[in-house]
Amino acid sequence: MTPRKIIIDTDPGQDDAVAILLALASPDEIEVLGITCVAGNVPLDLTTRNARIVCELAGHRDMRIFAGCDRPLGRKLVTAEHVHGKTGLDGPDLPDPTMALQDGHAVDFIIDQLRDHAPGTITLCPLGPLTNIATALQKAPDIAKRIAKIVLMGGGCFEGGNITPAAEFNIYVDPQAADIVFKCGAPIVVMPLDVTHKALVTRARNDAFRALGTAAGVAVAEMTDFFERFDKEKYGSAGAPLHDPCVTAYLVDPDLFNGRHINVEIETQSELTMGMTVADWWRVTDRPPNATFMGDLDADGFFALLTDRIGRL
Repeated sequence: MTPRKIIIDTDPGQDDAVAILLALASPDEIEVLGITCVAGNVPLDLTTRNARIVCELAGHRDMRIFAGCDRPLGRKLVTAEHVHGKTGLDGPDLPDPTMALQDGHAVDFIIDQLRDHAPGTITLCPLGPLTNIATALQKAPDIAKRIAKIVLMGGGCFEGGNITPAAEFNIYVDPQAADIVFKCGAPIVVMPLDVTHKALVTRARNDAFRALGTAAGVAVAEMTDFFERFDKEKYGSAGAPLHDPCVTAYLVDPDLFNGRHINVEIETQSELTMGMTVADWWRVTDRPPNATFMGDLDADGFFALLTDRIGRL
């Protein structure tokens, strides 16, 4: 099987870090062409720092990492230090990165890669706000037809929102960008809160990461130790949801997930519901489907995959 070529667009974030580690630990299924960073969980200077820390943790100092957009298209940046800590990667004590950022802008890297490779061979994997992807689509509309698939973490339907009652964080930070992406015509797979809230890091699952005894395994356990205190208190759940690794897990084993091909629209006008993903799960409108919206996953299989692959680093 030929590995799927991907670009990870990210705002690390502990769960972004786990998603990146899973991708880098799965070379038979995934070839990471580069990592593009965006402002989101924390400002851009920290997301670029964190992406490099994670790649060095995985032993991939040769990974190309690019800085992208430092603010949303038309709104002030909203960040999430209250969840991820002041660095965005609080928890483990990891050394400062030594690898350098690449020259050039993340948006130009995305455009160039899509134009340089055959159409339908690159999958975009946004783990944060969609600012870089939307900016690339605005700057180079021709790339939309060249995208194999966009597999993103964002939105919610029956789970509502996690930053407002209606909106999930990634979409809320830049709803205008999300609107552009969902209307671009490329095949889209969505990992919403409906799925990620079922990917709970229970004590037993976190103990399994720690028991790997490797630098990556212990770091993952310490990351989830840190941010679970927020989510367990908020949701009253047995553990914290691992949102972003659902994206890369889908690329490795799509059979872990279940969903429907439906219409998804993004609210960009109302401050009350700004950033809401209006997901027509029951197909009650005549709006054409534009995304495969996941609704369920095999949580045990998901964590078995994560533990196995992180153990390989």
